[in-house]
Amino acid sequence: MSEEKRGIADAENGGTTETMADYARELEASFRTIREGDVISGTVIDVRETGVTLDLGYYAPAVIKTEDLSRDPSFSVLADIHVGDTLEGTVVKRDDGAGNIQMSCVEAAETLGWDRLKQYQEEKTILKIKVSESVNQGVTAYVEGIRGFIPASQLALDYVEDTTEFVGKTLEVRVITVDSDRQKLVLSAKDVLKEKEVERLNHKISMIVPGTVVEGRVESLMPYGAFVDLGDGLSGLVHISQISQKRLKKPSEVLTVGDTVRAVVLNTKDNRISLSIKAAAENAEPDELEEKQAEEYSSKEAVGTSLGDLLKGLKL
Repeated sequence: MSEEKRGIADAENGGTTETMADYARELEASFRTIREGDVISGTVIDVRETGVTLDLGYYAPAVIKTEDLSRDPSFSVLADIHVGDTLEGTVVKRDDGAGNIQMSCVEAAETLGWDRLKQYQEEKTILKIKVSESVNQGVTAYVEGIRGFIPASQLALDYVEDTTEFVGKTLEVRVITVDSDRQKLVLSAKDVLKEKEVERLNHKISMIVPGTVVEGRVESLMPYGAFVDLGDGLSGLVHISQISQKRLKKPSEVLTVGDTVRAVVLNTKDNRISLSIKAAAENAEPDELEEKQAEEYSSKEAVGTSLGDLLKGLKL
């Protein structure tokens, strides 16, 4: 039967006319060569307790056994993998004896995972991970199928004594150490938390209106002035010229660590809070020249209330 007559017959029978386009996928698959050791990806078309089946766009499907999907002890094939997901794996066998290509995600992780982790480290990528278990001095989690370690000192802003409370929790982390030769991967949640704390402090400082009267506790005395704890992680600098009406040789002449003081906010430039106790005591605007002196002095990086100075009080 000619192609034309076959098409007419198909149409009369409610079918559709087949063309070369209908065979494009099959033709592509027939010319494609898959070898053992290749790292390829496919779409999940079936999920079972024993493993998953992938569509590779090839004449044969691929199977990945459950034990070859992940090393993570908390991994559950039915809960963590769904039809439509894309998985990447290494070809272990071209024929598993049942006409399927056998693959392994675990082997692919060993091949590609370390390169990706290095890239995450260089780009300071924030990753979401699930803590797998508590171990000596920290916890473990898996990234790209590779077991990573989060030290207790890197779990939170403060040191964590009991790491078991983090098991099963999802954390945002950054990669801080990658060493494929030593099979060493170290992650940090603290690094991400510190950045968010900086953003929070920046926002709070930006909301402070110059001229506002604030109250705080003197937390430290320096030759050039006093740092005042304003609460909620914020700290301000009172330049020595803004402590008292009389000229001082050193702040300790009138102030002691722990004193509660009232001060006027002079400025919040560059996320540094400059204060004047003198202006608050006088209930008047600070002298224009002295305000300029305090502003210039507080803007010096070495002595200003930079975010680094502010975070010192947080015991990060």
